[in-house]
Amino acid sequence: MDFIDKVLEKLKEWARKLIETLLSPEAQPEPEPIPIPVNEPRRRR
Repeated sequence: MDFIDKVLEKLKEWARKLIETLLSPEAQPEPEPIPIPVNEPRRRR
């Protein structure tokens, strides 16, 4: 029973965090990805 109580407590905590996140008035925009330069291999002629 102790294990079940711990699992239920965790589920309640996650649900509370999820609801707070969804209902928060200030939605934070996702950070823009940083472009990573890629060295393209040179073509041999």
